[in-house]
Amino acid sequence: MQKKSLAQELGLTSYPGRGIIIGRTPDGTKAAIAYFIMGRSANSRNRVFVEDGEGIRTQAFDPAKLEDPSLIIYAPVRVLGNKTIVTNGDQTDTIYDLMDKQYTFEQSLRNREFEPDAPNYTPRISGILHFEGGDFNYAMSVLKSDNGNPESCNRYTFAYSNPLSGEGRFIHTYMGDGEPLPSFEGEPALVDIPDSLDEFTETVWTNLDDNNKVSLFTRYIDIASGKYESRIVNKNR
Repeated sequence: MQKKSLAQELGLTSYPGRGIIIGRTPDGTKAAIAYFIMGRSANSRNRVFVEDGEGIRTQAFDPAKLEDPSLIIYAPVRVLGNKTIVTNGDQTDTIYDLMDKQYTFEQSLRNREFEPDAPNYTPRISGILHFEGGDFNYAMSVLKSDNGNPESCNRYTFAYSNPLSGEGRFIHTYMGDGEPLPSFEGEPALVDIPDSLDEFTETVWTNLDDNNKVSLFTRYIDIASGKYESRIVNKNR
């Protein structure tokens, strides 16, 4: 697979939906994470990211305008020991709770499916980073309807051992805008990861469509020590 420019990949469509990027910095010392959300409806756009312990959660920017919270209020990022979980929905809690009971990442998602938001049936996308012995590995998952048919759930897991420096993988919910929204297809795109957290944050945020982007979370984790630095960017201020 040819490595692509992260900036160009982010700008391919006005509506990739929600997205996860995981990778390793060029110097090899840090793991990189990004999670972003976009929105077309007033309810989806009425959100911000806020810190929640070692992770984050979504919150209504204007509580008075919050309509249905079921698919938009959740904890996208949680930390379980030496594992960092990032997802686009409340399956974060499912992964956290079941991996705490010694389930694997893939097993934890077996009782979850795509979102019940007909006719889009938005894919549930998830990622997990595991730090051990001075190194890390990661995996990504997609749960999606079978070509728009909600009678069947297609499950894909992509695992990356010994991630290479300067490279990451990018997965998102939609291939572009549309009615209904077309679900993500294929395997996560191979993209470049910048040297610094601020450059990473700026690259993601500035290349998302201005009209649809809502919030962004980024984090660089020192692989040897586990210490991390994070950024949150909210369009609503």
